Amino acid sequence: MGRKRTEKIVFENVKVLDAGAKGVSVAKAPDGKVIFIPNVVPGDVVDVQTMKKRKAYYEGKATTIHEFSTDRVDVVCDHFGACGGCKWQNMHYDKQLFYKNQEVYNNLKRIGKIEMPEFEPILGSEKQFFYRNKMEFGFSNSRWMTDEEIKSGKEFEHKNALGFHIPRMWDKILDIEKCHLQQDPSNAIRNEIKEFAVANGLEFFNPRAHEGLLRTLMIRTASTGEIMVLIQFFKEDKEQRELLLNFLAERFPEITSLLYVINGKPNDTIYDQDIKLFKGREYILEEMEGLHFSINAKSFYQTNSDQAYELYKITREFAGLTGEELVYDLYTGTGTIAQFVSKQAKKVIGVEAVPEAIADAKENAKRNSITNCEFFVGDMKNVFNDDFIKTHGHPDVIITDPPRDGMHKDVVAQILKIAPKKVVYVSCNSATQARDLALMDEMYKVVRVRPVDMFPQTHHVENVVLLEKR
Repeated sequence: MGRKRTEKIVFENVKVLDAGAKGVSVAKAPDGKVIFIPNVVPGDVVDVQTMKKRKAYYEGKATTIHEFSTDRVDVVCDHFGACGGCKWQNMHYDKQLFYKNQEVYNNLKRIGKIEMPEFEPILGSEKQFFYRNKMEFGFSNSRWMTDEEIKSGKEFEHKNALGFHIPRMWDKILDIEKCHLQQDPSNAIRNEIKEFAVANGLEFFNPRAHEGLLRTLMIRTASTGEIMVLIQFFKEDKEQRELLLNFLAERFPEITSLLYVINGKPNDTIYDQDIKLFKGREYILEEMEGLHFSINAKSFYQTNSDQAYELYKITREFAGLTGEELVYDLYTGTGTIAQFVSKQAKKVIGVEAVPEAIADAKENAKRNSITNCEFFVGDMKNVFNDDFIKTHGHPDVIITDPPRDGMHKDVVAQILKIAPKKVVYVSCNSATQARDLALMDEMYKVVRVRPVDMFPQTHHVENVVLLEKR
């Protein structure tokens, strides 16, 4: 027996009520169930065709818009809707900030169930487009066809694409003409690589058959004007590889770091790969308040340089350092926050699980002539133990900036055990942050909260919380 198809129901004149999780909007069906609808704005009145029916909700798409929300704006990107990124591009920026703030508030209140001070106003981003310093694109020889292209019935001479994965489809790439997320010459570099590769018969990757030559492209830019380009090839073909890389080096002399990887693995992550330098140097330099940070192909660095600076300033302000404190910076990454606050601290100890990141942190501290920062590598829940505290001293302030999953429960337990006067908690996921704050609530009071928007046109939001000992 075949699979039972979901019955598709159409609901007419439904008012979109709210912006929900993951950038999808929310409405109510006549039967009281929630409907999740992408690419609409709260305030729109729409007809919805359901795509999936679950016990408690429907997933649907808007087929007709009867009334436009007053919070709606014209989109600037031709790829909106098909691409799956920038989901809130059709919503007024002030409203995006409102919903981001709301999400943080709701998570802290509902999941954390903690007493909270009044939020400080969410910090919006001055740049609402072209703010990302890192973009990754995929090559594919069977590009995703848009509805319009399929309906046109036209024959397309080649199916090569260089762009983004279609959401939830690992093997489909949407060809991108102009992306509004990274400053020039990002679009020119990507488009000319594609044009040159097609003209010279370089094979685009086939993810299903696992064959071809060109696999991925990464472009990193820095506020200093330096540019890194990394091309990932599926196999070594010296002649074709050099043909493309030489073309890039000549056509874009402003590229300061031109790198490549030969990766025949099933997945295209580069973290376990040997990165080769073709031209320039192996890293680019980012600058912040006179500090210079080297960023290599594998480095983690906040993706929005301008807002990272604002985020770090808020973190430093919340820490309220006087020059007398021993500060622990947990999940320190390449040590950017640690070095950024070091001028106002007696000493900063950074801990991080990724060995390459710690090597970068030490290198950067040397470059910046910072002598009061020390960095240690290891899994946080194992390293951050009683012996570590005994050896390095009892922190007055802890700054913690964990990954999306939040802090490991053993790390939270250790913070409670050593009980520093203050904890500044930076988070890119207020749901896991709220869970951790609830665990710390008996000993710590939340005294300041300030969300920061690092990613305009998307639902993502960072949040900084200051905890003080009760």
